[in-house]
Amino acid sequence: MSNIREEMPVLVRHEGDWKGTYTIIDNEGQIIDKYNSHITCQFPQDGSSPYFQINRYEWPDGKREEYQFPGMYQEKKLLFDTERILGEAWETDDTTVILRFGYKGVPNSYVYELIVLSPCNNHRARTWHWFKNNQIYQRTLIKEDRVS
Repeated sequence: MSNIREEMPVLVRHEGDWKGTYTIIDNEGQIIDKYNSHITCQFPQDGSSPYFQINRYEWPDGKREEYQFPGMYQEKKLLFDTERILGEAWETDDTTVILRFGYKGVPNSYVYELIVLSPCNNHRARTWHWFKNNQIYQRTLIKEDRVS
């Protein structure tokens, strides 16, 4: 049986809690939205799923959202198939994970996410490239720091 902890060592280094800021920009670089995040990355020991992520968002006006993403593991890829998204992630080198996903409620669209983890494992830089009908229409810039 494949072991996510052995075969995806970069992903394993993300385990813990991360706080940061999401900034969404259009193709001209204008800010569309900006909000705070708290992301928890887990590898449950209870066998419920090989990977589990909780995303919490908070906007300046007090609006809050939370989403849970159990991940499956197969052939050195993390797979997501939730009510919200369908996607897969893989490692490209000793600091980088790429995630390609689509929102199930948004047809003809997908997102490519680049996740770069610092060598000290305490800082992450992430970018999302949003496509609709194979044309980029916005980007999300994310800066995060480990809090636990």
